[in-house]
Amino acid sequence: MTEPEISERFLEGYAQILAEVAETGRRLTRDELETRRTLGREAAEAGHQLRALVRRHLAETRAAWPLAASGAAASGAVLGAVEQTVDAFAEGFERAQRITVRREEAARREFIDDLLYGRSDLGRLAERATRFGLRLSRAHAVAVAAGPEAYSESDAVPRSVETALLSRFSGRKILLTTKDGRLVCIAPGNQPDVLRYFAKQAHVATDGGQVAVGRPHRGPGGVVHSYDEALDALDLAQRMNLEDPVLYAADLLVYPVLTRDRQAMADLVRSELGPLKEARGGAEPLLRTLSVYFDAGCVAAETARRLSLSVRALTYRLERIHQLTGSDPSDPMHRYTLQTAVIGARLLDWPANEL
Repeated sequence: MTEPEISERFLEGYAQILAEVAETGRRLTRDELETRRTLGREAAEAGHQLRALVRRHLAETRAAWPLAASGAAASGAVLGAVEQTVDAFAEGFERAQRITVRREEAARREFIDDLLYGRSDLGRLAERATRFGLRLSRAHAVAVAAGPEAYSESDAVPRSVETALLSRFSGRKILLTTKDGRLVCIAPGNQPDVLRYFAKQAHVATDGGQVAVGRPHRGPGGVVHSYDEALDALDLAQRMNLEDPVLYAADLLVYPVLTRDRQAMADLVRSELGPLKEARGGAEPLLRTLSVYFDAGCVAAETARRLSLSVRALTYRLERIHQLTGSDPSDPMHRYTLQTAVIGARLLDWPANEL
């Protein structure tokens, strides 16, 4: 991109200042310094580069070097004035840039909040999205990473993940941010490799944090939908003790189906597992035994290993469950009902919460 031509007005009065300094040896006045700061701010707002502006000042210094500055003292005074001028000009320039950056950050954060919460007019939201490289008319998917601590965009973890993504997918339309202490990546729905790579990088950067990936959905509302799916997957992983480093909402659809009729699921849990409360120690130890037993494919030896029990102790627990509930975990006819009830108990946080 061609650098815009630097207007003479950004050096207005500069040659006159050099001539006066050479004659009198004075320093720049407060008003002169403030004028240089104002010109620096205006130059930044005009889209100029600081390096080009400094170069232009040096060229002007060479062209307007006062003849009276032939002595060492006069030359030193003029060079001091050049230093003051460039320093004040750069201060105004950098101040304007900081203000611009803060405005851009505020606009970006407002857009992200509106996008992920589904606020604002959808048509207007789609227009704003192009500014940040997203085309919301197309399908997008969202991945969310949760680590051991809360992150903000300025933290080292999000920056390292962003650097890795941009290095590998520099030409892709990707938006990486943080929300409620989690890392969030929004990518086109037809580019699953981006979110897979994000998940890998985020898992490592967060020291083993868990990542959930929502399904692709079309339109501005599709981003919200995918984001909600990813959040639901993380919540489900916590309740169901799912330890997979990466969770895909598409693989977990059975769980919302099971809880769609919450009252029916609560009735199943109460009727099928309620009697476990009568056991010594309450229902939780036997409920965990069932959960691990089903996760282990109903293999007694593997279940005993995972629970740090002997096979004999595990067999006793399974028999006790049979006595209390009337359902035999080893019987294929009873197994499906029991396993569904166990899943329901985890989803409804029973027995911690009364149903």
